[in-house]
Amino acid sequence: MDQQLITYFKQKAKELKHQKILLAHSGGVDSSVLANLFISHKLSFGVAHCNFQLRGVESEDGARFVEDWCRHHKVPFYSVRFTLDGYPQKNTQLAARQLRYQWFEELKSVFGFTVVCTAHHLNDQLETFLMHTFRGTGLDGMVGIPEMDSLQRPLLDITKAQLLSFAQNRKLEWREDSSNATTQYTRNALRHTVIPPLLEAIPNGLEGFSKTINHLQESQAFQASALYTLHSTLFVKHKEGFQIAIQELMTLPHLLFCLHHWFSPYGFKATEVLKLCKTSSGKRCVSTSHQLTRERTHLWLSPLKKTETNSISITLEAGFIATPIQLSWKALDRMPKSPLNADQAALNNKLLNSPLFLRKMEKGDYFYPTGMTGKKLLSKYFKDQKYTSFEKEQQWLLCTQEAVVWVVGQRCDRRFAADKKTEDILLLTLSEK
Repeated sequence: MDQQLITYFKQKAKELKHQKILLAHSGGVDSSVLANLFISHKLSFGVAHCNFQLRGVESEDGARFVEDWCRHHKVPFYSVRFTLDGYPQKNTQLAARQLRYQWFEELKSVFGFTVVCTAHHLNDQLETFLMHTFRGTGLDGMVGIPEMDSLQRPLLDITKAQLLSFAQNRKLEWREDSSNATTQYTRNALRHTVIPPLLEAIPNGLEGFSKTINHLQESQAFQASALYTLHSTLFVKHKEGFQIAIQELMTLPHLLFCLHHWFSPYGFKATEVLKLCKTSSGKRCVSTSHQLTRERTHLWLSPLKKTETNSISITLEAGFIATPIQLSWKALDRMPKSPLNADQAALNNKLLNSPLFLRKMEKGDYFYPTGMTGKKLLSKYFKDQKYTSFEKEQQWLLCTQEAVVWVVGQRCDRRFAADKKTEDILLLTLSEK
């Protein structure tokens, strides 16, 4: 049994050889075995221990045990105390996990660790699988405890029995966590009352379960690849967001499944996205970070902007502003020889009434567009130009107190536009951020 663990870990050690590892060490048998494996394979690592002060003297004894072990083996030791007094009792484990991993990331940033390692094992995998399955989950919830480049679990294919055998045969020391014996938490209840009789009835159950997890992980990888390929085709990058063709989206098989995977990271439910696809143009959904708008034949996914100031005054003496847009200007005594582009505006300075300011569109705004006759409501101009709702919200207007002077980056009001006869010209240029 021990030889199987040693052979398995040799390959893991090769993968971790060039990493600077931060090992999460509770003092229990699992992390004690992993720490000793790191020592025997001469890996570069430090130890992080969290003391949540939930077990009184036992918590303090565990912290001292890990610190003494690190001192004896000359391993860098980092410890922190957390209190969970402000959290509801049912959320204690979740809160502890969040605090723990947040602290690990801080240690990585400060001390240059490249990967965090934990001592989760195959029995932990089974507990997680059962918890997720009975709560209702998809494939992502059935593949077990997640791993990534920056978070590794080197013992995931090793059973608890193998770890105990290894520790006992090598006379390793560890500290038992008395809270693991209670059945108060779901995980502990599965560990003590559900899994033992299950494995007694199916002696090779863990071996079969390990194969199942591997198959599920392969299926998940294939699914993720297929979803990514479809996403790359349907989500067309446009400015700060994405445009998604509704007709193409609606022809997909298993549409709700795809919508869930693509839109839930932005805070949208698949059902509300589907409803938006079937509604009229201009309707939208808003999450805490993004907005999703129906625009004729497309959905428009874009990040929410912080609330802008109603208007931003421009001091002409400065020569430029950097926010909310990058705009510069200079005085000329004749029109430039080169034709102006949409990002430039040549205005008759004598006709501008100070102060100038930037603002967003208001109801009833109109202007006299260059190249057109008569005046035009901005709302009608935007409609004719096929502006999306998002683009209308982001469009800045350069104004005087009385009028819109320039739809910035688009078109001037001809009443203020300079021409070849103008001798006092203000040339404005919009720059991309």
